[in-house]
Amino acid sequence: MSIAAKLAATLSISEEAAELTLGSDLIDLHIDTFIPPRLPLIRYDVFKRHKGAGRFFGHLDLPRMNEGGLDGALWSITTNPFRTAASRWRVFQKNFARFEAMVGSAGEGMTFARNAEEYRAARGRGAHAVLLSVQGGNAFQAAPGYLDALGPDADRIVRVTLVHLTNAAFGITSSPFRLWKGKRGLTDQGRAFIASLNQHRVFVDLAHINRAGFWDAVAAHDKSQPLIATHTGVTGVKPHWRNLDDDQLRAVADTGGVIGIIFASNFLKTRGAPNDASVVVKHMEHVVNVAGEDAVAVGSDYDGAIIPPRELRDGMAYGRLVQCMLDRNWPHPRIVKALGANFLASLGRLRPAIPSP
Repeated sequence: MSIAAKLAATLSISEEAAELTLGSDLIDLHIDTFIPPRLPLIRYDVFKRHKGAGRFFGHLDLPRMNEGGLDGALWSITTNPFRTAASRWRVFQKNFARFEAMVGSAGEGMTFARNAEEYRAARGRGAHAVLLSVQGGNAFQAAPGYLDALGPDADRIVRVTLVHLTNAAFGITSSPFRLWKGKRGLTDQGRAFIASLNQHRVFVDLAHINRAGFWDAVAAHDKSQPLIATHTGVTGVKPHWRNLDDDQLRAVADTGGVIGIIFASNFLKTRGAPNDASVVVKHMEHVVNVAGEDAVAVGSDYDGAIIPPRELRDGMAYGRLVQCMLDRNWPHPRIVKALGANFLASLGRLRPAIPSP
């Protein structure tokens, strides 16, 4: 039995869907699989195969990534906002070192990729490509010079969200957990932080920020670099505080950036709709219709305390998403773009290849 036939049988999908999944560059723009190993009561081993937990954590591990065709992902180091600024910076440095050690311990199974060329080199060796990310830019609030404080290691980081689920010194979250409401957007510190990200050619991730902060970030951002929203839904399908409206989708696309659609059912599902892969694909279709098919991507938020649609609760089930795309008459080129080609093109615009001498 071929690898595609085995995946098709495992997921109860067509061989066409399995071959597309395995034959495309499949890159998830946001996974939080580094959270479970940090939780003291779980002691989750990312190198061991687990059964899909379905709720909150346990969606992914390296064996299931390999079997499900996940070639690369933007792995997040998520910030605890309830520490002091100095403590957040100290803990981030420890987590950064721990993450590097984890990737190093995988041998040939995982490797860091900072740009499209390194991603392709990793895949050529059969390694899962790790694109290091930070969820919650307030990890750097007390860092001297922000990313400069990491020295050469700053080049490892591919993207950073300006804020997360709480307000930060850089701006206001879209989350209802914010401490105050109002129309305040990006702060002066937030603008300085964007300048640091731009200097290091790190994606400015506009997931989680409030609408005022979103537009402030668009104005402050280096216009030659693409913006990104890695894990979100769209208000055009479901109005929700977590989702982006059509103007925001176009703003990201106009920079050459992409929008990754999250797998969290509560952000996506409308009343009466089936809780299956179609809830994700409908949001992806809205991105295509509003911002173009070069702007859509996958940003699951696996292991980020989400509950995905039932048939996507095991992280090797990306093929079921592809089957749904086929069932909804998506052409193959659009599927290939959404799975990873769009993101790689955007990454290439952010960090262009250096010409050989």
